[in-house]
Amino acid sequence: MVKGDIERINELSRKQRGEGLTAVEAAEQQALRRQYIEEFRRSMIATLDSVRVEQADGSYIPLDRKDTSPTDEPRVMVVEPLDAEAGKA
Repeated sequence: MVKGDIERINELSRKQRGEGLTAVEAAEQQALRRQYIEEFRRSMIATLDSVRVEQADGSYIPLDRKDTSPTDEPRVMVVEPLDAEAGKA
């Protein structure tokens, strides 16, 4: 993505907060944002693919890829106070 595209994203964002966007400008903004995110992801993946982890024996191994597909199971986190008395306060 060229610098002009990023400047255009910022310009449209400022205009959206101010006077609002026309339908054409909103579509342009959405397309530019999608392009930016896609290029960011490709760059991040390339960076992570080049990372190597040093092992105890001095050798290096690449990072393992994890499955990033969404699961059907929602994630729930239960937070409880460390001290039972703290929860009663």
